[in-house]
Amino acid sequence: MFESLSEKLEGIFKKLRGRGVLNEESVNAALREIRMALLEADVNFKVVKDFIEEVRLRAVGKEVLDSLTPGQQVVKIVHARLVELMGSTSSNIRFGSRIPAPIMLIGLQGCGKTTTAAKLARLLSAEKRVYLVSADVYRPAAMEQLAVLGRQIKAGVFDAGTRKDPVKICMEAVEQSRREGYEVVLIDTAGRLHIDELLMEELRRIKAAVNPAEILYVADAMTGQDAVNVGVKFNELIGIDGVIMTKMDGDARGGAALSLRAVVGKPLKFVGVGEKMDALEVFHPERMANRILGMGDILSLVEKAQAAIDEKTARQMQESLRKNDFTLEDFRNQLKQIKKMGPLKDMIGMIPGMGKIKALKGMEPDDGELVRIAAIIDSMTKKERDNYLMIDGRRRKRIALGSGTKVQDVNRLLKNYIEIRKMMKKINSKGGMKTLMRNFPF
Repeated sequence: MFESLSEKLEGIFKKLRGRGVLNEESVNAALREIRMALLEADVNFKVVKDFIEEVRLRAVGKEVLDSLTPGQQVVKIVHARLVELMGSTSSNIRFGSRIPAPIMLIGLQGCGKTTTAAKLARLLSAEKRVYLVSADVYRPAAMEQLAVLGRQIKAGVFDAGTRKDPVKICMEAVEQSRREGYEVVLIDTAGRLHIDELLMEELRRIKAAVNPAEILYVADAMTGQDAVNVGVKFNELIGIDGVIMTKMDGDARGGAALSLRAVVGKPLKFVGVGEKMDALEVFHPERMANRILGMGDILSLVEKAQAAIDEKTARQMQESLRKNDFTLEDFRNQLKQIKKMGPLKDMIGMIPGMGKIKALKGMEPDDGELVRIAAIIDSMTKKERDNYLMIDGRRRKRIALGSGTKVQDVNRLLKNYIEIRKMMKKINSKGGMKTLMRNFPF
């Protein structure tokens, strides 16, 4: 989402860091470029104005201009200001002392409320028993959609039957969840194409009836500043406690995410980063600032790895590496674990410095390649996977035919696998890791 903004900021900071000495004039010139980059990213113009003025006040001080690395000091100031702009720290849901704790999800039609309700239920179910209820009696199959998603994530779902009053549905759902021992009730409310009085009145009535612990506004990142303006309106008329931004994996410019906290005055709590049920993440301002400035996001990468990688498989892999016995079977298992972590492009963006490697510029990681590699290895016999040396020309033709690929694809896989084996041996040799790190490109 922030790819264009990141590239522009990287270019601006590169020029700043290249200067041995900075003066007020050069800082102001850089800030003008930063201002244009933020506006082009669809950040609210008032937010941009305040942001630039705050950075200017900090950046033209004597301690910055006279420092040994003034360019880096300016980058540090911009990073700190970005973190402040997005809320400084992550904000958790406050469930309160009531059990069950009702949580209302509100937003316009098409913003992804129903899918987000299921994603949030899955995320919260790691610690609490979650119950889902659809209060959307207007959109065809809205209730059935939530029921299907609920079954996918094994969450409780309220069956409204023939009921048509959204308020009564919510009240009865809360009572039913209490009887069945649930701790959280997620209420998927109805949306409209735009804010109208009928929608507001319905939401007010549901709020008064269930007294929610929190009301979360679901915003579509693709709608840009309209998402911010709608958030302001919802906060004025209903009152919201936080925001969930959907479609953050799309090609929107990202200005809404940077503007929400400053304009609406409420924290961005979660972000949707894909269509799958596990593609909802807690929003961390500092991590997002790191990504925007090309500093990577190792913490999020580690968390994804911990969630995706099976502990038993990891132990087996460790044992194989220790014995220098890394087979094609191990290779396939490793690729399966990587695939669970999400799109390769997202993971590469989390690794510090990867965006700065010229060789990677313009290259799109191909997630389909992982599928092809797995298909090729699956077409091998057990003996072939254990001993790649026996895979001669005749066997390569058979494997290519069985996997629906070409012999060249099989050759390329085996070549890459052999290179990985060599690297593994170097790592396991005495002093191997130190040698590898010295030769690392960043």
